[in-house]
Amino acid sequence: MNRYFRTYRTLAAIMLALFSATAMESALAQESHALSACAAIEDDAARLACYDELAGRGPAKAVATEPVRDSAPEVADQPALYSPLSTRWELEPATKRGTFNFTAYRPNYFLPYHYNDKPNTNPSAPGQPPLLLPEDLDNTEAMFQLSFKVKLAEGLIGEGDDVWFGYTQQSLWQMYNKAVSSPFRNTDYEPELMYVIPTDVNLLGLRLRMVGVGLAHQSNGRGEPLSRSWNRAYAQFGFERGNFTLMVKPWYRFDEDVPDDDNPDISDYVGRGEILGVYKWRNQEFSARWRNNFQFHDNRGSIQLGWSFPLVGRLKGYAQFFNGYGETLLDYNHQQTTVGVGFLLTDWF
Repeated sequence: MNRYFRTYRTLAAIMLALFSATAMESALAQESHALSACAAIEDDAARLACYDELAGRGPAKAVATEPVRDSAPEVADQPALYSPLSTRWELEPATKRGTFNFTAYRPNYFLPYHYNDKPNTNPSAPGQPPLLLPEDLDNTEAMFQLSFKVKLAEGLIGEGDDVWFGYTQQSLWQMYNKAVSSPFRNTDYEPELMYVIPTDVNLLGLRLRMVGVGLAHQSNGRGEPLSRSWNRAYAQFGFERGNFTLMVKPWYRFDEDVPDDDNPDISDYVGRGEILGVYKWRNQEFSARWRNNFQFHDNRGSIQLGWSFPLVGRLKGYAQFFNGYGETLLDYNHQQTTVGVGFLLTDWF
């Protein structure tokens, strides 16, 4: 009985955290629509009063605006004043929300069905003996991801630049494996520090809207011989055109001393950079993320595809496909194919 109580208590905590994340995203969406309503006012004085009211600078004149609706299909049909990239990263002066506000970073989702064609039953790394896990792993498990970011500073060096702290946690949970008390198979933790500059440059038919640099640490918090971790510095470039967003992120891995390096060859498998493409169509989002080691010989990497679609209100359905190396740090050198289906609360953009 205690075992089942712990399982469902953990599930409840996950869902509470996910719904908290979507509440923050909902607040941002409502603010964006309020800005759109102000911009549509033709009278200069009334429009200024509307902006003053949103900024908390006093009462606005009575302005007839259409109320924001919670229905996802209706919201999606309203014209957007700012692009998804500008809204998510606060690239325009009117989208700035100040510091120390929680906003979504990467997708927040819960996949109660996550099928793995080849579970990694003997994870290993160079310099470590292969470890045969004592429990039998189910091919079907649950997977969830929590991801948020917080702005630490605005206008640190130039006009419009921002400093962000980001955090992403991804877990694989053998929820249906009752024989071994439904353990968490692996959890990866990734804090980041990012510096972002808004830009406006036309390049090859795309609009370069942001450039940035960042530092990232990722580890799975396990002891030897299952410990995995790495530190990276990266650059990122954000492009957009209509409903299409493209993020290009090359990175450099900081080498560690050989005795302390849990996974010295991780870049050969997970890759040395990634390209993320996202396309929004009505109230659906299609995404593709490609990682590669950029080697002619022993070329490795991964591809991840995602599709989100509306269900109820702001709750969306989500399907994810992954093939290659490094879906988790524990599996960084293990090739596999996985398919997941579940619920999503915040998209990429």
